[in-house]
Amino acid sequence: MLQKEVGEQKSFSLFGHFSFILLFAAFTTLSAQQSFKDFKKAQSESFQSYKDERDKAFNEYLKEEWRVYTQQQPDSLYEEPKPEQITPAKPQTITPVGPKVYIEPKDKVKKQEDNASVDIEAPSKKVKNTTFDFFGTKLSFNVSEGLKKATYYPQNQLGISNFFSQAALSEYEDLLTDVNKTSKWMNLNDWGVYLLVTKISQMAFSDEDSSNLLSWFLLNKLGYSVKVGISNKHVLLLHYSKKVIYATPSYSFSNKKFYALNNYTKSALRIFSYEQDYPNATKELDLSLRTLPNFEADTQKKLLSFSLSGKRYDLPISYNKNLIDFMATYPQADYETFFNTPLDRSTYNDLNSAFKGYIQGKKASEAINFVLHFVQSAFKYEIDGEQFGREKVMFAQETLYYDKSDCEDRAILFSYLVKELFKISVVGIKYKDHMATALYIPLEGDSVFVKSKRFVIADPTYINATLGMSMPKYRAIKPLSYITIKEN
Repeated sequence: MLQKEVGEQKSFSLFGHFSFILLFAAFTTLSAQQSFKDFKKAQSESFQSYKDERDKAFNEYLKEEWRVYTQQQPDSLYEEPKPEQITPAKPQTITPVGPKVYIEPKDKVKKQEDNASVDIEAPSKKVKNTTFDFFGTKLSFNVSEGLKKATYYPQNQLGISNFFSQAALSEYEDLLTDVNKTSKWMNLNDWGVYLLVTKISQMAFSDEDSSNLLSWFLLNKLGYSVKVGISNKHVLLLHYSKKVIYATPSYSFSNKKFYALNNYTKSALRIFSYEQDYPNATKELDLSLRTLPNFEADTQKKLLSFSLSGKRYDLPISYNKNLIDFMATYPQADYETFFNTPLDRSTYNDLNSAFKGYIQGKKASEAINFVLHFVQSAFKYEIDGEQFGREKVMFAQETLYYDKSDCEDRAILFSYLVKELFKISVVGIKYKDHMATALYIPLEGDSVFVKSKRFVIADPTYINATLGMSMPKYRAIKPLSYITIKEN
C-alpha cells in the first residue's frame, strides 16, 4: 500500500516497471519540469551503491506498506487547576534552633563541572556555506549541495523514500562529524542537539516538510530513534522518549511513545507512518540537563529584593541571557528534569555571597527560613496560564529571571538552594493542584514520610509560612507523588 494522504490509500506495486508515458501522464499537472527531473533522478539513484550498508535495506523498507497511527491524548502535569491566588499565612516568629550555619566562600564552593572539556577541540572558525547564531554563538557548517537537492517528491510515502535515497547518496559525513564535534564542544544535551539539527535543517530548506526530513535523516544517522509521519501530504517529525513529555501529542509504535515536538499545537489526529526504526538508531530523546550548555555569555544583572520583619534585603545577581533563551524552548518534561538542573555557576555564586552576608553564623532554623522567605516573597505569584498562556515549568535559573512564578517554579528554586547552601536532603511534594517541598531535618511541624524517613514541609509559595507549616488545604491530604532530587 502506498500512502497518498491521510484517509486515502491506493494500491500498486512499488517494484513494477512504469512506462515513461504513464509517469508523464501522472505528472502533467506540475507547474515545473524540475520536480519531474528530480523524481527520475531519485529513481535512478536508488540502484546505486549506498555508502552506509544500512541505507539500502531501510530505503526498501520505506517503500513497503505503511499504516494509520492515531494520536494519543496528551498527558497533563496537573490533575486540577492550580489556585489563582494564595492567601498568606500570619507572620510567624522563628525559634533559633540547630547548629550554626557557615556558608562556604564562593571560591571554595564545589564547582560545577566545566561545561566543555579542555580536551575537546573547538569547531573550526572557517566560514562555511551555512552560518547562523545559536544562542549567542556563531556557528558554521557545510551542507553539501547533494544534501540540499534531496527532494520530497511526490508528497507521499514514495517522496519520503526519494528524499532518504538522495540524502543517503550525498556527501553528508562531514556535516555529521561537525555536528558531533560542536555538540561536545558546547556540552549540548539531547535537546540542544535537537535544536542544533533543527536550525541546520531550517537553513538548508525554506519549506517545513523538507526541513523536517533533513532533521529526520541527520538525527537517525546520529543514533536517535526518530520517525516521520505524513498528514495531509505534510511531514510530521516524531521523537522517541521513555519519559512522558506533557501537553505534547504522541503516537505508539510497538509500545514505544513517539512525540510530535515540532508541531505539538496542531498535530494531526491520524497519520501514516512505519513501524521499524532506522537500524541501530535507538537513542531516546533524554531531556535531562545535569550540566548546562556552554553558550557565549550575554551577562545581564538583576536585583532581587524582599522584606522580612520590617527589614528589606537585596540580593544582586548576574545571569546569561543566552541560557535563559535556551531554557525557554524546553517542552514540558518530567519534574525530575527541572528539579535536578543546576543554576549557572556565576548566578549561584552571586546568591551564595548575598546569603552569606545575611545568614552566616545564624542557627540552622533561622538560616533556612531566611532562604524560604526569600523564595516566597521576592517574586509575585501568578499561574502559568496568566503569565505564558500555557503550563510552563521553569528551571531555577528562569524563576530568578522572571518577576512572576507559581508553586512548582518556587519549589524547584528553593530545593536547589537548600541542597547547595545547607547540604540538606530535599524532596518535591506533588498534590493534585499544588507543589511544595519537604526537608530531611529534625524539626517539629507538618511532615511526610518518604521511604521511612520523616521530611518536614517547607512551602515556598505559602507566604510568611515557616518550616513545618503546610497550607490548611493540604495539611490532611496525602501527596500524590514525591519528586526525587539527587544529592551532590
